[in-house]
Amino acid sequence: MPESRLQLTDDPSAFPSEPPADLDDPLRIAAHDLAAFAAVDIMLNHWDRPGWSEQTRAYYWMLTFPNAPALTDLARHCHHRLAPLGLDPVPLDALHTTLTRVAHSGELPPERLDALLQATALALPPAFTVHGIPLAGSRGAVRLSLAPWTPILRLHAALSDAMITSGLAPRKPTALLRPHLSLAYNNRQRPAAPVIDAVATLRDLPPVDLPVRDVQLVELRRENRAYRWDVIKSLPLS
Repeated sequence: MPESRLQLTDDPSAFPSEPPADLDDPLRIAAHDLAAFAAVDIMLNHWDRPGWSEQTRAYYWMLTFPNAPALTDLARHCHHRLAPLGLDPVPLDALHTTLTRVAHSGELPPERLDALLQATALALPPAFTVHGIPLAGSRGAVRLSLAPWTPILRLHAALSDAMITSGLAPRKPTALLRPHLSLAYNNRQRPAAPVIDAVATLRDLPPVDLPVRDVQLVELRRENRAYRWDVIKSLPLS
């Protein structure tokens, strides 16, 4: 895949709006994420998303981590320390990284879903490992930084290519992807400073290694201010 496909662009709809200067250096990525979070004045309600309800079902490509005890332990520790803020913690069995939305469930008949899976299986890049680095945030969440970004961007580009091959339009171009893993969602508009200060006390925790050996197509839903899903298919990376 040409490296030009992986060049990120500035965009106010992404967070951080500007990508880091180095897409693979963990220290620079973490510092960039922290600087962007430190500049937030007001945090927004993550769940205030037009078009989503308890009845919404949609297909997404995600990375899930059902067998990652180090990640679970880190998330549990952060949840405990952040509890006074009243955030909505991501359930320990639902930690994930969202890659891209495919379509609402009713929009894809089984034959088109099968065609997408076949096209994707042929396009997937090699397996890789990323580091989950404590701790930063966005306008609507507290989250781990992920590094390096390049293998995640390659995976996203491959998923997008397979969608196009299958006659689907990717919702977000790879150029706007900002890889991360959320640990807790903000559930109301509030001043950001108390959350930023609380996150600052967790920045020195050691990172965790997250092997990425497969990617999951899931049917996503919201339940009680948490994301839940059914795995439609897990495809191994090459």
